[in-house]
Amino acid sequence: MQRRKFLQSTLAVTAAAAVNLNPATAGNNYSTQKEVYEWREYEIRFGADQGQLENYFKTALIPALNKYGVKTVGAFDEWNKTSPAKFYLLIPYSSLDSYLSVNTKIKADADYIKNSAAYNAITADKSVYTRFTSSLMLAFDGWPAIVAPSNKPRIFEIRTYEGYSEEAVKRKNKMFHDGEFDIFKRAKLEPVFFGDVIAGDKMPRITYMLTCESKEESIKGWAAFVADPEWKKLVSNPEYANTISKITNTFLVPTAYSQV
Repeated sequence: MQRRKFLQSTLAVTAAAAVNLNPATAGNNYSTQKEVYEWREYEIRFGADQGQLENYFKTALIPALNKYGVKTVGAFDEWNKTSPAKFYLLIPYSSLDSYLSVNTKIKADADYIKNSAAYNAITADKSVYTRFTSSLMLAFDGWPAIVAPSNKPRIFEIRTYEGYSEEAVKRKNKMFHDGEFDIFKRAKLEPVFFGDVIAGDKMPRITYMLTCESKEESIKGWAAFVADPEWKKLVSNPEYANTISKITNTFLVPTAYSQV
């Protein structure tokens, strides 16, 4: 119990710092209830049976998360396979307290324990992944909750913007709120979530996800985005100069059991 209180207190302080970096405040009529996202990136071991990992997600972890109120869990494969192969998981929580309480409940859940037995029995020489990285994000004020797309063939793009300082990332956050949300929509690049990373590697940074029907539509969408008069106005504003020092993007496809 003491450990949980310590973790909750630590995460709350971290989240508060992230909120202070966010230029959109309650005075702007934004929601104060914002989701928290856990983003996992698994590096699959060469020659491993990835199906064992996916079966664990499909039959044990995701059902357990759903049982305790965590909906729209995303599970994604790479659109274009890399070496080593990667697999991605998106878990949205209603709050930091939910993140802590749900994970505590899952570990003691009888169904979860039973359904994850085969996964936990995997031996070291048959390990599925080498390691996985995990980051926690606090949703943007102006985009406080996941917007899951319609259930039809889609491609997703996960984008990470690293800044040289917290102030630079704060200005980039403001840039989204000052017009980029609407530009994405006009360009038919549908936003799924936007998150300030509050715990993880490569800090400070922002991570967000877009979706559209295909890679071809994504190319058209980005062309429309950069041609948009409002984007040209934003990008020419000196306030937004030097906000981002590195951009990383990956195209993903949802698994058959993904809820996003």
